Amino acid sequence: MNEKRHAKDELYELFARVANGLANAHRLELVDLLVQAPRTVEELAAEAGMSLANTSQHLQRLKQARLVVDERQGLRVRYRLADPEIARLWLEMRRVAERQLAEVERALDAYRDRRHEFEQVSIEQLRERMRSGDAILVDVRPAIEYAAGHLPGAISIPLNELEPRMHEVPPGKEVIAYCRGPYCVYADQALELLSSQGRKVARLEEGVPEWESAGLPLER
Repeated sequence: MNEKRHAKDELYELFARVANGLANAHRLELVDLLVQAPRTVEELAAEAGMSLANTSQHLQRLKQARLVVDERQGLRVRYRLADPEIARLWLEMRRVAERQLAEVERALDAYRDRRHEFEQVSIEQLRERMRSGDAILVDVRPAIEYAAGHLPGAISIPLNELEPRMHEVPPGKEVIAYCRGPYCVYADQALELLSSQGRKVARLEEGVPEWESAGLPLER
């Protein structure tokens, strides 16, 4: 019985290693970024607003938990998720937090303070409008994320390029924007700019991981 107890304890210690790897707000943000696309340490540090040293430390913790893997490319090291299941784990963690913690909704309202001002379309509504030709879909994430995988038919206009490239958005059509999912503000900011120019706009709340979770294909 003591041997069985030891073996069971070891199993739960291994499960705890994964949980401990994720048990940090900064590491969760890094996972969220890597769900979108593989990145170098420098790129992750810039996106997350952290120092290189701090980013490297968090990545090592994720690596020890076998949640990420690194690949050397020349002088740089690029990180990616170790398995697609990790993206699904991240989505499920968010769903549990949404159901169990009322604070999530309040924090989201504070972060995306204009999210209720624009129409929100579902995945099915988006697909219907794209099929009918009534709408154009714009991916406002950084180009590296678009290249890693994007929704079918989407055109890439990163948020920081939207204003000078406004002429690339065909007139006379509704513009539906999306970004990294419901916890990303990029699409809201894009809709603010587009609506100020008199464009009819809407937002797809879901992003690439939610799209894939629904069993739908991406374009790369």
